[in-house]
Amino acid sequence: MKTVLEKITEYDKRESRDIIEAAGKIIREGGLVAFPTETVYGLGADALNPDASKKIYQAKGRPSDNPLIVHICCMEDLERITAYIPEKARKMAKAFWPGPLTMIFEKSKAVPLETTGGLATVAVRMPSHPAALALIRAGGGYVAAPSANRSGRPSPTLAQHVVQDMNGRISMILDGGPVGIGIESTIVDFSEQIPMILRPGFITTDMIQDVIGEVQMDPGLAAPDSQLPPKAPGMKYRHYAPKAQLILVDGVQKKVQEKIRDLVEKEIVSGKTAGIIATDESCKNYPCGIVKSIGTRSDENTIARHLYGILREFDEMDVEIIYSESFLTPKIGQAIMNRMLKAAGHQVIKV
Repeated sequence: MKTVLEKITEYDKRESRDIIEAAGKIIREGGLVAFPTETVYGLGADALNPDASKKIYQAKGRPSDNPLIVHICCMEDLERITAYIPEKARKMAKAFWPGPLTMIFEKSKAVPLETTGGLATVAVRMPSHPAALALIRAGGGYVAAPSANRSGRPSPTLAQHVVQDMNGRISMILDGGPVGIGIESTIVDFSEQIPMILRPGFITTDMIQDVIGEVQMDPGLAAPDSQLPPKAPGMKYRHYAPKAQLILVDGVQKKVQEKIRDLVEKEIVSGKTAGIIATDESCKNYPCGIVKSIGTRSDENTIARHLYGILREFDEMDVEIIYSESFLTPKIGQAIMNRMLKAAGHQVIKV
């Protein structure tokens, strides 16, 4: 299969509108199109077409019990694919849609089990990226879209990342430039009596509580993957992982840096190529190893935005082992560390 790469950075231009219409036609006909969202690049297919959803799993090499998120472009479309919309969910939609929030509902019969990973619930999001919204409209209104990477790999934040993983596997890639946030959406389950956060993201716990009050955290967030069927993307299986072994070092920053320096020196003596994930503030403190800054602690959004790109850069350099500082920053640190723990297979050294 030939994969066509199309740039669509100027969304108000006729050329971009024509490209998006062509991409929508591919989706309506059961094909796959990768596209930018404000979080990461997604791999889109007709969410109401079971065969199209199967193609997503095949292209990604994704386990079939890992549910897909259905992307919509207007609130009215939520009624068709859900059995019931709680009032708290409507409040959340009013506060955060369009945006980086996914909500889980009891599904209607319109949504095939192939899209939901065999579950009776459906995950739904309304993205804010203009290209994503335009594609959803052009594609029929319901686009299933996990991240556009091979299963287990770091999520794509650039079209080139999608090319690396999906070239020859899908019909089209829409290149909308770098994404804005860099980590996947927050997921809140509204099929339970008390709403539960299944995946942390840019929409934080405090922001959610300000809108709807009490919310639970999934107790499995801080634990390695269980054997239970996942209710949302990212809950099971190794995710976001580089080719190299990734180990997090957590504790007081001065001790963390000392430990990483010691570990990297030992790796180099043993003949290994070692990488270090640091920040603008700490890069200068590492005299050995391949050091990359993930961003600055004074702006935690830069850390989220660069996370997956840094992991992919280390892949290209054939680094054998990576040591990373921890990033439990004030607002979205929980989301950042959730992704890093998954990428590291929960390998953490406490100092």
